[in-house]
Amino acid sequence: MENLVSSEFWQRLFSSLMDWTIIELPGIFIMALVLILLSRGIKIAINQFKRVLLRRAESDPKVDTLESGKRINTLTDILMAVVRVSLYTVFIIMLMSKFGVDVGPLLASAGIIGLAVGFGAQELVRDYISGFFMLLEDQVRTGDVAIINGTGGLVERIELRTITLRDLSGVTHVFQNGKINTLANMTKDWSAMVFDIGVAYKENVDEVMDVMAKVGEDLINDEVFKERILQPLEISGLNEFGNSALVIRARIKTRPGEQWAIGREYRRRLKIAFDSNGIEIPFPHTTIY
Repeated sequence: MENLVSSEFWQRLFSSLMDWTIIELPGIFIMALVLILLSRGIKIAINQFKRVLLRRAESDPKVDTLESGKRINTLTDILMAVVRVSLYTVFIIMLMSKFGVDVGPLLASAGIIGLAVGFGAQELVRDYISGFFMLLEDQVRTGDVAIINGTGGLVERIELRTITLRDLSGVTHVFQNGKINTLANMTKDWSAMVFDIGVAYKENVDEVMDVMAKVGEDLINDEVFKERILQPLEISGLNEFGNSALVIRARIKTRPGEQWAIGREYRRRLKIAFDSNGIEIPFPHTTIY
């Protein structure tokens, strides 16, 4: 207590604080400034790299620009997150050394603790490894429509540990990458809409298929829809003898994610064409005696 109230103690403390402020504080400010400049510089470089990749994708007629853009955005976002974490980790270690903390034993202890945590957090490690290979193999990207473990939705975020879907009702679903058992990407490279069209048994199958082909041809020649369709309508033929209908199967190949809009428009036009040609679409009848 006597030391605390003595003027000599406070003079030494003030002198030490002034020495630390003069010697160490400018270095901390410089480190913080370098961190900010590096973060912004790397962000600008990654954005420039992204623009270069997008321009190359747009200039190559063999590459789907939309699909390439999804993958480029996903990978650059992950790269920026990894760089940011690395920079802040290095800054914190250097800052601790400025405050006189011996970081050598701390790093050694962190390595041992990390090894122990690795054994105890195998599920977390599995999530990160699964996420890494998911990105490396280009299984799914942000903006895709996918079905994960039986749940379908738009892929909003892909991270090394989790993937986030938003379904048609607006509900957000978050999945751990290590627990994804099934993943179906509905907008990978191209999409398709399959039609099973039922008509009455009395109808001429060949005439029905001609009407279906004519509607498909009109759709692909439409100015609004032709850029969204990759191939003309494919009619497989009579696919099934149903209980009350002949089922004819057809398919339209579209750009990724366009299959639902194209399918709705084709069904609308096909109903109008069937009505114009007197083709019956069967429905259950009940006879009362």
